[in-house]
Amino acid sequence: MSSLTFHWFLPTSGDSRDVVGGGHGAPDTATGPGRRRPPTVAYLGQIARAAENLGFVGALTPTGAWCEDAWLTTAMVSQATERLKFLVAFRPGFVSPTLAAQMASTFQRQSGGRLLLNVVTGGESREQRAYGDFLDKDARYRRTGEFLHVVRELWQGGTVNLRGDHLQVEDARLTRVPDPVPEVYFGGSSPAAVEVAARHADVYLTWGEPPAQVAGKIARLREAAAREGRTLRFGIRLHVITRDTAADAWAEAHRLLDGFDPDTVREAQANLARSESEGQRRMLALHGGSRDALEIHPNLWAGIGLVRGGAGTALVGGHDEVAERIAEYHALGIDEFALSGYPHLEEAYWFGEGVLPRLAARGLWRHPEHAGAGAEETVLPVAV
Repeated sequence: MSSLTFHWFLPTSGDSRDVVGGGHGAPDTATGPGRRRPPTVAYLGQIARAAENLGFVGALTPTGAWCEDAWLTTAMVSQATERLKFLVAFRPGFVSPTLAAQMASTFQRQSGGRLLLNVVTGGESREQRAYGDFLDKDARYRRTGEFLHVVRELWQGGTVNLRGDHLQVEDARLTRVPDPVPEVYFGGSSPAAVEVAARHADVYLTWGEPPAQVAGKIARLREAAAREGRTLRFGIRLHVITRDTAADAWAEAHRLLDGFDPDTVREAQANLARSESEGQRRMLALHGGSRDALEIHPNLWAGIGLVRGGAGTALVGGHDEVAERIAEYHALGIDEFALSGYPHLEEAYWFGEGVLPRLAARGLWRHPEHAGAGAEETVLPVAV
């Protein structure tokens, strides 16, 4: 049985019982009256240990001015875990490719091979300029392609000389290559993003659009990768609100929605509307800034995107319903799920104890610690 892969999320901008905004120009705020939890190493370590014990393979971290640095934070949190991998988001325009390749190699050795890389080209010129990057969006993607070319050659032990349009290296070489070589995750909906993903990514990661739209993306990426003589795996980024009953899950979604101050929603939507990201534009189109008709597909709720940039949809429902939606996405070709929920510690348990056993019972998932065991040892009891 090939098992679906689940990643959880490290909220490095802070956590709360309410939605924490931020990203792509959205204000960095907690939307409701709940007390915000700071992203300390101790708290993030709690989340990471819970995710590891529950059976998540990795933990995704964001990148940007609105959160803690992903490299430093995950390097520290990794010491609190044994198996959990870290899907570190980073922007290739902010560091040299040789240094990034060396950092990744060091991370692999010091963590026992637990680094995954989520390459974020950067969709907002205003934020990029604050870091000293003045390229436009298409040029940033071309630079990302050059960057990944250099990094991958270095990881294979090669000596790299490149005079690209944006990057130059001479006699670049790593003294010690990473083992294993980190897998590269990549997202983006523009034609330039598709081109880079087809040439360089291992896993294409999309935000949580309705299945028909996701199917279209997968077909487009598969075709582009085939032209490069490559194949891709596919993952999806979603929030989750899962409970013992559908009524309880939707009650929680409505509680979160009730905590959205109208002024915060208007400010977030105005800022997000200025985003250069094609993926962000597609997220905004799912709800149009309105609180009405937010269930855009059975159990797929677009409410998070009213106040949060980036991933703005959540799977909402009883454990069986959420498991069914995951199976629906899997049937399209999605094998990896990067999930989150507010607060991240408690929601990890709701999903891990409620949904994962149901997926195991359907033969779609097994706990990583049981990967070599027989099927009869992998089916966990279903919580009721």
